[in-house]
Amino acid sequence: MAQQSPRRLELTVTADQAGEKIDTLLRRELRLSGTVIRRVKWLDDGILLDGMRVTTACRPAAGQVLSVRVADPDGQGDMVPTPGPLDIVYEDGDLLVLNKAPGALVHPGPGHYSDTLCNYIAWYYKKAGISADVHPVQRLDKGTSGLLVVAKHPHAQEQLKGQLHTPTFRRIYLAVCEGIPRPPEGRIDAPIGRVPGSLMARQVDPAGQPASTRYRVLRTGQGRALVELEVKPGGGVRVELMDKGAALGAILKAGLPQDGDPEAVASFFAALQGAAREEPASGDDGKN
Repeated sequence: MAQQSPRRLELTVTADQAGEKIDTLLRRELRLSGTVIRRVKWLDDGILLDGMRVTTACRPAAGQVLSVRVADPDGQGDMVPTPGPLDIVYEDGDLLVLNKAPGALVHPGPGHYSDTLCNYIAWYYKKAGISADVHPVQRLDKGTSGLLVVAKHPHAQEQLKGQLHTPTFRRIYLAVCEGIPRPPEGRIDAPIGRVPGSLMARQVDPAGQPASTRYRVLRTGQGRALVELEVKPGGGVRVELMDKGAALGAILKAGLPQDGDPEAVASFFAALQGAAREEPASGDDGKN
């Protein structure tokens, strides 16, 4: 299969933009960061004006076409392309959206250098002739399922990551808990800090970083609860729920759309847990 051309952005210079430095136009009009510009300006096809290589100090005239490569030629680095399962739900020239299964690792690491989603994506690009990088935009833990957004070039990664910290972005999960949170709906505002002597473990700590999680119990059965969680930046789902007397058993879905219907997956809770009966969220915890 023929290799696709690297992703490029183009700008036709207007009369108002004429005479400005290309560096200014790249930053203001195409919203490229200094990091991206520095990566591509040394490439033979990095920054072109009417098809000819130019420097960022050049001042174009009205009507000229400015073209910049945003794909990083070394974006995959030492990534080992490995065949593996990918559930692709959306793809365009800038990003890939995967449905991540629980148990799947996203990034290579010690003991897992060739069996992660990033390795599988690199293989998919190679076989499909796609000239793209592998830049996961957000993190999903091994046990978490849900939609994973992967940018195909550094510019897309920067733009998408920037959206993670805006008021319009919502991070919503469905989780199965051992135990039932009381009350069945509310907001947990509990600062989280590191457990002394541990690099990873966290606990509720009055001196910790602010964290906030909104929760709502959707279904209960056999001492467990299906809970919808909306995590604010800095929140820690597992730690905060444990502070409410419920231990997080498994996160089922992450990144649900705002118009999603979490009630539709309530039946999955019963199948997953093998519950013989279901109880309303306001009922008891399933113990006789």
